[in-house]
Amino acid sequence: MKADMTSRYERIQEILAAAFEPVALEIEDESARHAGHKERNNLAGGETHYRVLMVSPALKGLSRLARSRAVHAALEAEFKTGLHALSLSLRAPDELV
Repeated sequence: MKADMTSRYERIQEILAAAFEPVALEIEDESARHAGHKERNNLAGGETHYRVLMVSPALKGLSRLARSRAVHAALEAEFKTGLHALSLSLRAPDELV
């Protein structure tokens, strides 16, 4: 899928779904909350800051740090093209409260 044919939200959703086969995946673009920040990666069009809640069996047995690193690695291309920050809530299915 071409990057210019989809939004970053759609690409993040597609990448995480393929990499982790989640049973639950919520993604929220929080870029508007960061508008006006002087970060060089806060692009005028948004799509720079996201909140992700993901529940996946692939996360079972991984530490919080390992989970975060796995998501960042999966989204490496997005970080190279303007994604600036993720707020992550990552769980295995047996960790649901």
